[in-house]
Amino acid sequence: MKLKEMRDLLTTEGIQLTKSLGQNFLHDANQLARILASAELTPGDRVLEIGPGLGPLTQLLLGKGARVLAIEFDRRLVEVLKNRWPEHPGLELISADALRYVRETQRDWSEWKVVSNLPYSVASPIIVELVQSTIPPARMTVTLQWEVARRLVAIEDTDEYGVLTLLVQFAYEARGMFKIPSDCFFPVPDVDSACVTLVRRPTPLLPPELAGSFEKVVKRGFSQRRKMMMKLLKADWPEARLKHAYDELSLSPQIRAEKVSLDQFVRLTQLLASPTDSTGSK
Repeated sequence: MKLKEMRDLLTTEGIQLTKSLGQNFLHDANQLARILASAELTPGDRVLEIGPGLGPLTQLLLGKGARVLAIEFDRRLVEVLKNRWPEHPGLELISADALRYVRETQRDWSEWKVVSNLPYSVASPIIVELVQSTIPPARMTVTLQWEVARRLVAIEDTDEYGVLTLLVQFAYEARGMFKIPSDCFFPVPDVDSACVTLVRRPTPLLPPELAGSFEKVVKRGFSQRRKMMMKLLKADWPEARLKHAYDELSLSPQIRAEKVSLDQFVRLTQLLASPTDSTGSK
C-alpha cells in the first residue's frame, strides 16, 4: 500500500488518525519487505500482528500463506480491514486493547511468530507481557521506537542497558536490527524506528521456578541506577549471603547494576536462591 493509497483510503473513510494511539503507518515497500524477510515465515505459520492499521503488513503476511491473528484497537480501522479481506480464511481480526488481550488471555504462543509494527505507546509493555507469558512466542519481529530497540539489544556498561534489556534477553536472543527512518511512516513521527528480531532461547537460562527471582534481582539492582547494587540488594537478601555470592562471581562490592552482565545476573540469582551454605548465609 503506497502513501497515496493510504491518504486516499483515510479520506474516503473519513478517518482522522489519533496521535495518542501511536497511529503511524509504515508505507515504504522496501522496509515492509525487509520486515517480512526478517520474520522468516513459511506457509501455515501462525502469526500475531498487533496494530495492523490499514493492513500493509497484513497483506504481505497473508501473501506468504500465514494464518494471521490481527489485533486492532481502533474500531474504524477494524471496519476498513474487514472490507479489505471479507471472510479471508487466513485472517482472524479482533477489535481489542492488545496489551490487555495479551495480559489476560491464557494462550499457548509457543508455535507462534509475532510480526508487528507496534504502537509506540505500548510497545515495551506488550513485549514484556509476551516474553513473560507462560508459553512465549517462538520468534518476534517487531518495529518500535529506535531508542526502545536499542534497549532490547543492549549489552552491559552502556546507557541503554537496563531492566527491559535483561527481562527480554533472559528469554530471547537478538538476531538482528535495522533502522527505519521516520519518513517511511504516515503521519511522520518525531523519532526514527527500528525493526528487531528476537528468537526464543532453545534452553532456558534458569529453571521456571527461578524466573521470578531473576526478575526480582534485576529490578532491585536497577531500582536506583547510580547506586551500588549490593546496597540495594540488601533490602531483600542478608549481607552475608550477598557477600558470598559476590565473592563467587568476583564482583566488586562497589559495582553498579549496569556493569553486571546477563550471565552474571543469572548466576547471582542461582547463588542467592541456593540453600544455606557453610558460611551461615541464608
